Parts: sequence; structure tokens; C-alpha cells
Amino acid sequence: MLMGIAATAGAVEPGPSTRTLLQAEADACRAFEAGNANVLRHALTADFTLVDSHGNVTNLEQNLAEVAAREPFYEEFRNHDQQVRLYGDAALIVGITSIRGRAGSKAFAADFRYTDTWVRRHGKWLLAASHASRLP
Repeated sequence: MLMGIAATAGAVEPGPSTRTLLQAEADACRAFEAGNANVLRHALTADFTLVDSHGNVTNLEQNLAEVAAREPFYEEFRNHDQQVRLYGDAALIVGITSIRGRAGSKAFAADFRYTDTWVRRHGKWLLAASHASRLP
């Protein structure tokens, strides 16, 4: 199942590239939720960077280590209300990520406005960079 695309007046059915891209994004969310660092290694570029809601910048290996350790532990990691912009072999997705889980013994739940930058290499979409800002 694909995550939803933001509804707008006059919206048209997403094309094959948009559907493939949204499926790649949904697969990455499931990998974060399941703690599957191996799936993420194949979904992210080697120079992947994340700018988190505190302004910290982390790289691929740091993110994979966190996912493999399952710390934080995600019970839910879901993107929704997405808007996709395609630029040939590059794409931006702006949306909301809803997460729920535990960090140590402390439960958390939050929504983040995110921007993901994707690149298509050898016919496959890979996530190159992500930025998240916590919503109030």
C-alpha cells in the first residue's frame, strides 16, 4: 500500500515514477520500524545525510547503527500527506512523518514535517538526504 499523496484540487493519478518513488519511501519507513538496517543500506546512498529535528547531522553508518540497535525502538514510523516533485533523476518528497515508540524506557510520539531528497541510479530510487522538523 502506498502512503497518501496530498490531495489538491485537480489532482491527477500519480504516474509510474511517482508510484515507484512512494513505494521506495514506504519500504524505507517499514525498515526503520522493523529495525532492518540491511534493507536501509540498499535504500540509501553511500553519502546519505540526515538533519534531525535538533539540527544534528548524521551519516549513513550512524543511521544504520541506530536502526540495527533499535534505539530508539519504533512501534510506528509512517509517512503521510506527501507531495512529490520529480526532476528527471532527482525528486523531492515533502510530507509528515508520524512516529511512536520508546527511547530507553521512555515512550514518545511525535509528528515531523520532512523533506526527502531522492536520486535515481541505475533505475532505482535511493534516498540521498532527509531533513525533519518537529511539529508542535
